[in-house]
Amino acid sequence: MSQTPSPAVPAASTQEQEPGIIIIGGGLTAATAAETLRKEGWDGPVTIVADEAEIPYQRPPLSKGFLAGKEGEDALLPLPATWYPENNVTLMTGIAATALSPQSHTVTLANGTTLPYTKVLLATGAAPRRIPFPGVDLEGVYTFRTKADSVALKELFTGGGKNVALIGSGWIGMEIAATATELGNKVALMGLEEVPLSAAIGTQLGTVFTDRHKEAGVRFELPASAAEILGTDGHVSSVLTTTGVTIPAEVVIVAVGVVPNIALAQDAGLTINNGIEVDSALRTSAPDVFAAGDVANALHPVTGTHARSEHWANAIASGKVAAKSMLGKDAALDDIPYFYTDQFDLGMEYSGFGALTKDAELVIRGDLAKREFIAFWVLDGRVVAGMNVNIWDVQDAIKDLISSRRTVDTAALADPQTPFERL
Repeated sequence: MSQTPSPAVPAASTQEQEPGIIIIGGGLTAATAAETLRKEGWDGPVTIVADEAEIPYQRPPLSKGFLAGKEGEDALLPLPATWYPENNVTLMTGIAATALSPQSHTVTLANGTTLPYTKVLLATGAAPRRIPFPGVDLEGVYTFRTKADSVALKELFTGGGKNVALIGSGWIGMEIAATATELGNKVALMGLEEVPLSAAIGTQLGTVFTDRHKEAGVRFELPASAAEILGTDGHVSSVLTTTGVTIPAEVVIVAVGVVPNIALAQDAGLTINNGIEVDSALRTSAPDVFAAGDVANALHPVTGTHARSEHWANAIASGKVAAKSMLGKDAALDDIPYFYTDQFDLGMEYSGFGALTKDAELVIRGDLAKREFIAFWVLDGRVVAGMNVNIWDVQDAIKDLISSRRTVDTAALADPQTPFERL
């Protein structure tokens, strides 16, 4: 079921607009913030400005169920289309915000409209990292970030029989590889790591996912990237890797991470540090300007350091915190970071602070060979991250171990017979 986005309003002067709360961005963070504002009792104007011509949507299904054809468009919507008019939230979709002035408390749009605000939330998200491979502009070469990207690839993958080359061995690359393979396509994946996902979860655990992909027929060229994308009559035909291997491909997907969309904030003079730097209440360096979601580098109360999270749970948590903060209520982004993935028959949930795992001890509870286990990262005697694979209903206990910062016995942690409450 397709949704018809609201049209952008015509250009107007600031005098014709009542100042209110403006949310810039059309993702899950924006939808969550708008919903929270109404739940917290704000009855003033709320305007969402989104450059995509779509009702605010969430991204996780794009590389999973929606791409596979198992979920429809409704799965993308955190709020139904009817929620916005029913709650007097103005949607301005298909138009970009081009300037933010903290001094005059205004946002300028691409059509010349100037909107005054009392508070503004920057939920501008991130964009695919673009690398100028020779041939990257050929037809059949895609990045992956938006609903439009997923719709295009779903059409190509459905029915199978395509040669698909993926450049990038992170979570998105591996998810797309799994989905494309399950739909009957022949997939080859390149990455700069010797073992996919090892930068995030280490070689031992990355191998668990890699082996499952190999069993399904995914071909790996590692470590390697694209030296050149080759084409015939303007359409991609193959990829020449940096190791000299030629991979046939009618479809090439570049999935080498994202970069935060900071241009609006940077031009406005906000403090930039791997995204928009904010405190734990998501306040930027400018009064009445807040930032949340993928673009925000937030101070976390548990670690005392800044971190930027690009995951679904952070979009929800930070959207709620930003809304409360804009209303002057005490709020802090103190949730333990969380994300999940589905690849073939591997279901995984992860909570914790990835930056702290580099020097941590890896403790395994369960059976790696059966792919049913929980992995813990322990630093200075404390759990800093935990990941469950094909074992469920343990995330609350894992998050409790992390947030409590209590010292644990690693032998008991590894013993499936020791209840979590005794750790």
